[in-house]
Amino acid sequence: MDEKSFIWASLFLSLISITIILGWIVTRKPSVKVYLLDFACHKPPSSQTISKAESLARARLRWKTLKPETLDFFITTIERCGLGDSTYVPKGFLEEPMDVSLAAARREIEQVIFGAVDTLLTKTKIKCEDIGILVVNCCIFDPIPSLSSMIVNHYKLKDDIRSYSLSGMGCSASLRAIDLAKQLLQVHPNSNALVVSTEGLTQQSYTGNDRSKFIINSLFRVGGAAMLLSNRLPNRHDCMPKYELIQSVHTHMAGSSDSSYRCIYMEEDEEGETGVSIGKDLLGVGAKAIRSNITSLARLILPIGEKLRYMSGFSSEPDMKRAFEHFLPHVGGKPLLDELQKSLGISDEGMEPSRMTLHRYGNVSSSSVWYEFAYAEAKGRVKKGDRVWQIAFGAGFKCSSIVWRALRSVSADDDDDMFMNPWKDEIESFPVETKSMGSFAFYLRPSDEFVDE
Repeated sequence: MDEKSFIWASLFLSLISITIILGWIVTRKPSVKVYLLDFACHKPPSSQTISKAESLARARLRWKTLKPETLDFFITTIERCGLGDSTYVPKGFLEEPMDVSLAAARREIEQVIFGAVDTLLTKTKIKCEDIGILVVNCCIFDPIPSLSSMIVNHYKLKDDIRSYSLSGMGCSASLRAIDLAKQLLQVHPNSNALVVSTEGLTQQSYTGNDRSKFIINSLFRVGGAAMLLSNRLPNRHDCMPKYELIQSVHTHMAGSSDSSYRCIYMEEDEEGETGVSIGKDLLGVGAKAIRSNITSLARLILPIGEKLRYMSGFSSEPDMKRAFEHFLPHVGGKPLLDELQKSLGISDEGMEPSRMTLHRYGNVSSSSVWYEFAYAEAKGRVKKGDRVWQIAFGAGFKCSSIVWRALRSVSADDDDDMFMNPWKDEIESFPVETKSMGSFAFYLRPSDEFVDE
């Protein structure tokens, strides 16, 4: 081919490419925007508060089968896990004798879910008949009828509602539920989606002597949250949304590693007692899943300069601090928060919402990231345009990230913004000092599979 023919061929191919790109831009279906109208976190009554000392006293009194070394381990974990003295337990745990019946479990879950949803409906002024999608997640408690049916029945939601119950997905399930609601909103126009995240603890108390199963008694507490998402373009009569959903990234490691699959695992111990094991590989598994999730998120969300630095090899780790104003990781426990802060280089102030949530409410499973969000709002730190990164991880092993952009500033002095915020009446007493607490990471030593990865 001579030079002239080559030039004409190149121009022709360029013209075809430009035509294809322009055609794609003109004909592609525009992305549907998904908004977070508002969210609400349940605050149990003060009668369900329990201190660390009372937890230990009740363990000594009730669990006569505990070996001395198991009780010592419980003492160590509850003193060092990051919890304060005002967390909440199910009402049945405080009764004599302890009530762990199915009826008590239902009462616990109804109190949390209805409390959160009632508050949310009051805040948003959304009518029940305007809810077209319902997604509920609860890891362990899975009754019949389902939790989604329980909500449909209680609020008399319409017969054609698209409802889903997610179980067994661990502490990352709330962000998975948000993503499911987002995908449904992408294909069902002019819709509102209610997402409810909680955990049922009444029937999950472990009374055996397997230390890996006993950690759950120290960390997990009562809590739940409800979120209302919408794809409707707001008008002056609607509830104006607080946030826009910008990005969602999910990582599931169960297919690549048996250790990932089994690091949080429900099973019977040698005496036949059922409990959820927290494996020694948790920190290693978690680090691997979080690293994979962050790598995927970085490609989508980082500023172009930092993205080029990372992808070109000038930076071994993406600097996620440049992409977000607020970092809200699942509280997990003190060892996990310590590792996250160290690996991502987050400041003490940046970790404050997660550490204070752990201290005040404990590990409330998948709803933890919403209590952290409420903390940031109660402090008046969320400004218009701010980007909020929620990241959660749990059984499977899974890691999920959701990114929001604030559509307006949230004022700590605004009664509408602070209406029934779980931190409203006590936010001035936070933060509190938690660094002096030790850690129980001596239990969570990773196996060789995850060392130096």
